Amino acid sequence: MPHREKKLFDCLVELGIKTETHRHPPLHTVAESQARRGSIAGGHCKSLFLKDKAGHYLLVVMGETRQLDMVGLFKSGLLPVKRLSFASAAAMEKMLGVTPGAVTPFALINARDHQQELTVVLDQEMMTQALLNYHPLHNGATTTISSTDLVKFIRHCGFDPVTVDFARL
Repeated sequence: MPHREKKLFDCLVELGIKTETHRHPPLHTVAESQARRGSIAGGHCKSLFLKDKAGHYLLVVMGETRQLDMVGLFKSGLLPVKRLSFASAAAMEKMLGVTPGAVTPFALINARDHQQELTVVLDQEMMTQALLNYHPLHNGATTTISSTDLVKFIRHCGFDPVTVDFARL
């Protein structure tokens, strides 16, 4: 059974990670988020759940306006991946315990049994921001966390994130 918001927040408190959560109507796209979220401090981000040709998964977390060049990422040789595509909703639910529109690095709390088949990729530019914003396992809220605490949380979940300069792809 996937962890839900309360267990996520309990975990963050146990780790000494301070967050602030803002409630809002469910947001499904970056454009909708930009139009309806109000003024929440920090960098706003998006998360993409991808699968490569060999069956390896990537959780790519980047600034909300960044465009991912999947061919460039594959050809860069920065990650041992084959041709990339978006993973299915069924794989997302099974591995991350979230549904489309709610993909978030916080979902790694549900992915501890998938460390061998999942790589976490963070946008280098996004990580220069002091505060970052993600959905807390559903898209009806936005949770602000510091970039250093994000990495602390990811490592607590058993993943060693890879930072990529997407601007250079």
